[in-house]
Amino acid sequence: MVCSHVVQYIAPLFRQMAQHPKLDMQVAYCSLQGAKPMLDREFGVEVAWDLPLLEGYPWVELPNRSPRPGLGRFFGLVNPGLWKLVRTGRFDVVVSYTGYAYLTFWILVAAAKLTRVPLLSSTDAYNLGGVNPRGWKSLLKRLCLPFVYRLYDVVVAPSHATVRFVESLGIPKERILFTPGGFDSEWWAHEADRSDRRGTRARWGVPEKSPTLIFCAKLQPWKRPQDVLRAFAKAGAVESCLIFAGDGPLRPELETEAKTLGVSKHVVFLGFVNQTQLPALYRAADLFVLPSGYDGCPLVVCEAMACGCPVVLSDAIPGRFELVRHGETGLIYPCGNVDALASVLREALENPEKLKRLSLSAVQRMKTWSVPAYVEGLVDAMDQALRLQGRPVMELQA
Repeated sequence: MVCSHVVQYIAPLFRQMAQHPKLDMQVAYCSLQGAKPMLDREFGVEVAWDLPLLEGYPWVELPNRSPRPGLGRFFGLVNPGLWKLVRTGRFDVVVSYTGYAYLTFWILVAAAKLTRVPLLSSTDAYNLGGVNPRGWKSLLKRLCLPFVYRLYDVVVAPSHATVRFVESLGIPKERILFTPGGFDSEWWAHEADRSDRRGTRARWGVPEKSPTLIFCAKLQPWKRPQDVLRAFAKAGAVESCLIFAGDGPLRPELETEAKTLGVSKHVVFLGFVNQTQLPALYRAADLFVLPSGYDGCPLVVCEAMACGCPVVLSDAIPGRFELVRHGETGLIYPCGNVDALASVLREALENPEKLKRLSLSAVQRMKTWSVPAYVEGLVDAMDQALRLQGRPVMELQA
């Protein structure tokens, strides 16, 4: 398992995989960003996740020889040690969690192809546009992505929207596997259950019975946090509150606009919130809103639902339609339509029985979206990659 950096959501998967009877795994990190305090340019603050992310599975750090190490740049990850590791490691399968926009990825591809080791990857993309559909990167993707995806023996897709997208690139169906789950719902539900809803609201300065919305994400343009603020102001729900958990470049604008709209007394900006604190936030809120114009399969949706906070989702996020079903486990509205969002918020916040029903349904849905389900799907994908190369599937370890 080759990872560009340490990701808080993937660590539970690795711990589960380390216990799987068919797997003898090795994780190779190209950077320890995430496990060590480092400046997150998008949050604008130093971030180190407050959970143990390097325990419970075997891992190694590959030295990064980049003259300017860091994520988000092609030459930010240069890990030549990956070549020797793959070429001499006698691995049955290599799984890449390192994007093609790094030099390290191409070292990995070359080593895997020359060694004839099946190469797998996971993606949550569902179109070529991404966050900037008119930019030069989008044009480059249209030219390059079909070639990139043909390098993989099997692509693991967490949503049917992603399956359709990968198929549109000309990848045969037998090389695409829909693999649901991959989220530690039990931990989030447990932490939410032991939280103090009244105490959390008191720290916000929010009355216990005030209908409360929460937006939890980086305050960036494609997340469209201004839509939530404007819809909240339009909804005019009496005594309701809006919580922004997260930081980013749009925060000053949002704070100014809240004053202009006359709702600043009902809006709280928490800034960056670390992971162990998030379950209490979701449990203390009544509704979570994600209005993004583009988002692959955002795990904040899973977080909120597992904690019993129903989700209002933009229809521009089809990667989460398996979870958020309108009127059943959440609510969906047309992206960018602030009036429609305001109407959805008003109706929901003024109907506590509906919120309770959505909350219970969301929790039940997340019980099936688990880490074990994803790991079994990933093992199936590994077996499929071996079959396609005419090799025997992996046997149970002694």
